[in-house]
Amino acid sequence: MPVPSGDAHAALERAWQDHWARLLALLVGRFRRLDLAEDALAEAFAAAVRTWPRDGTPDSPAAWLLTAARRRALDQVRAEAIARRREPLMVVDTEVRAHAAQAIHAGGHIPDERLRMLFTCCHPALSADARAALALRFVNGLSVTEIARLFLVQESTMAARLTRAKKKVAAAGIPFTLPAADRLAERLEVVAAVIYLVFTAGYAPATGEDPVRTSSAAEAIRLARLLDDLLPNQPVVLALLGLMTLQHSRRDARVAADGSLVLLPDQDRTRWHTAEIRSGLDLLGRVPPGTSGLALEYLLQARIAAEHAVAARAADTRWHRIATLYSELEALTGSPVVRLARAVAVLEDEGPVAGLALLAGLEERLPHHHRLPAVRAELLARAGRAPEAAASFNAAIALCGNAAERDHLRRRAAEVGEQAGRGNEPSG
Repeated sequence: MPVPSGDAHAALERAWQDHWARLLALLVGRFRRLDLAEDALAEAFAAAVRTWPRDGTPDSPAAWLLTAARRRALDQVRAEAIARRREPLMVVDTEVRAHAAQAIHAGGHIPDERLRMLFTCCHPALSADARAALALRFVNGLSVTEIARLFLVQESTMAARLTRAKKKVAAAGIPFTLPAADRLAERLEVVAAVIYLVFTAGYAPATGEDPVRTSSAAEAIRLARLLDDLLPNQPVVLALLGLMTLQHSRRDARVAADGSLVLLPDQDRTRWHTAEIRSGLDLLGRVPPGTSGLALEYLLQARIAAEHAVAARAADTRWHRIATLYSELEALTGSPVVRLARAVAVLEDEGPVAGLALLAGLEERLPHHHRLPAVRAELLARAGRAPEAAASFNAAIALCGNAAERDHLRRRAAEVGEQAGRGNEPSG
């Protein structure tokens, strides 16, 4: 039975969140053209916006959208073929059926359409950044704004990068075919890196109202498990899966009943998923010694997550150990974001002055990242420099695109502002 038209808007939002990426992967698998698939799916959603409020939401919104998008893509293919070749439509239908059959055959050794899409986006002819950006756009359905924030670049820069990548795919004739089963490992690290970006996007939404998007993080873990089944016992996959499992085990304690963020020290640890913590620790135990490269990077991050996971109380956290792990991670990656996290660990281990010293020079490397002024504000507050902390909180608020995180920063700014006011009151 169709649901009332008043629910059409909510159904559309759910369909976008739950099905957009999977539907796009199916369309690309069939038609082998990113732009064609993206445009056809956009037109299908536009048709749904017009139709569902009037006629009611269909029983299966995903099937409705896929059918509509396929029709639009076929219409486009037919129109192009007529213009290009002036051949009968039957020829086009034959081509389309042949392409669809080839797509099914070519991806038969990969058991999931989104994982297949991930491997195809990670074609070696594309640059590493282009592969990751394409995959985040077409596998996870992130907006250009969200991808830009993940890459720490301007939105216009990311939009141009995506456009160039799609043009290169078209101009170079990069096929949407999959590597043979014995050559999948060549794309493993790129695929793993993109899966982690998908996971990260779930726990740090760049925009919108949600403080976390656990469905996106869960999807990343599902893809990593499929990857582990496909290519078992690969160090990079084991370390990544362990890292994500440990971080995801805290999901139920991260957000309060009113939707606000709950920081790690304040989380109710009885709500952490202990079975997943054990699973994450077991995965780390399976990573072979002497691991290097990206696998070591994930392993160090996972060990940091494990330190938090096994601490019975926030006060039991071994901050010296965590600061050391961050130091090793920074030496390996040179990442300014790692330096930022290390500063927080050093704050807890040695105090705010030592933490502030680590932030020197990061403005040039993280010019648009709200986390830098946010961390600096917390360090300044802990150092008793409330006016400077309040100013830094305000700078972070101006850069932050996520509503829940912005609310948290505003609360902290207000608290620190009150402290500064009390500090200026005359005594006696």
